[in-house]
Amino acid sequence: MAEAPTGPVDGTALDESVTFTSELIRIDTTNRGGGDCRERPAAEYVAERLAGAGLEPVLLERTPGRTNVVARIEGTDPSADALLVHGHLDVVPAEAADWSVHPFSGEVRDGVVWGRGAIDMKNMDAMVLAVVRAWARAGVRPRRDIVIAYTADEEASAEDGSGFLADRHPGLFEGCTEGISESGAFTFHAGPGLSLYPIAAGERGTAWLRLTAEGKAGHGSKTNRDNAVSRLAAAVARIGEHRWPVRITPTVRAALTEIAALHHIQADPDAPGFDVDELLGKLGPAAGLVEPTVRNSSNPTMLEAGYKVNVIPGRATAHIDGRMVPGGEDEFHTTLDLLTGPGVTWEYAHREVPLTAPVDSPTFRRMRAAVELFDPGARAVPYCMSGGTDAKQFSRIGIAGYGFSPLKLPVGFDYQALFHGVDERVPVDALHFGVRVLDHFLRDA
Repeated sequence: MAEAPTGPVDGTALDESVTFTSELIRIDTTNRGGGDCRERPAAEYVAERLAGAGLEPVLLERTPGRTNVVARIEGTDPSADALLVHGHLDVVPAEAADWSVHPFSGEVRDGVVWGRGAIDMKNMDAMVLAVVRAWARAGVRPRRDIVIAYTADEEASAEDGSGFLADRHPGLFEGCTEGISESGAFTFHAGPGLSLYPIAAGERGTAWLRLTAEGKAGHGSKTNRDNAVSRLAAAVARIGEHRWPVRITPTVRAALTEIAALHHIQADPDAPGFDVDELLGKLGPAAGLVEPTVRNSSNPTMLEAGYKVNVIPGRATAHIDGRMVPGGEDEFHTTLDLLTGPGVTWEYAHREVPLTAPVDSPTFRRMRAAVELFDPGARAVPYCMSGGTDAKQFSRIGIAGYGFSPLKLPVGFDYQALFHGVDERVPVDALHFGVRVLDHFLRDA
């Protein structure tokens, strides 16, 4: 079997992917929400290394300390549309006491880089830096213009990050029609001899809700038929127990069809009587790639009421993490009106649109080919993310988003569980694989 091409990727590029991941992890960019984050040190770090590759990075802030970095690499084909490559610099909180290593140590041990952001997503940030610098050393340019964006605030509202860039600085993304970012092209071991690389071509929409029930305050020992807590609890139970109907989108249809075929099952999601749950039951571990995205969802996550056990409060609130499949927004809204019932109001605390991108585009085919070139025998398949990324904000300026941050992972490495999880880490070999795949894809994308 012929070896995959190496291109301009050299030992320095491979080493830098590890070093940059480790050093970015050591820069604590914890985003606790409500503006409690400072990405500027990490932004300055990546900007310095982009400048070292001959680029002219621009640092932009909506709020002091919440820094974004944007740079453009000129391609060889001026008639080609530009491609956006974006990654966020912030990370979710981590409790050091829960970890095997300190979450901001960036420790490299036994061929693995440890720390918050190793998967989500300072690894991708580092791999892109390593590729760009390898190109500069080799005098290589990509076919298309490539715009690189490192963003703030993805782990909260994105108002200081991609939302700010899309709304206030769209000119920096002139010509960009497609973008790639996190949560795709990782090894998913679907069974003996079956390795999948799911490439994201869609995202469910975000619908974070706030429910409020009003009632009559009073003594806890008295009869009270206007109890806000009881009213809210009933609404929350209805929402949490609701079984949403199946809504199969084009991306999910393609995922089901391809994954089923790799399991030697013929599936036609458009056929009368098609039972998606029956099919998912036959797909083994691979069902987990698709199951969260065949329906809308609504999971209760927070409850707030009262201040003393013998006092009935006059108000109670709850929060729901809702997600909407592409095309499912109206159904979601109408259903929530019915489920909340009388005496309970609801509103969107945060809302972002669902996304879909074509799985038959030249860019998707090139992503698929790049992964399969460097891992012969594996199969890249489309899938839809159950959550969301900065691609939502960039969609406002006409950029179709894909999840493509390639990593080759060993059997037993639970990539998806490490997102926002304890002991987040990434194998060194996975970073090396990602650098090679990104280089090959981006040069001819």
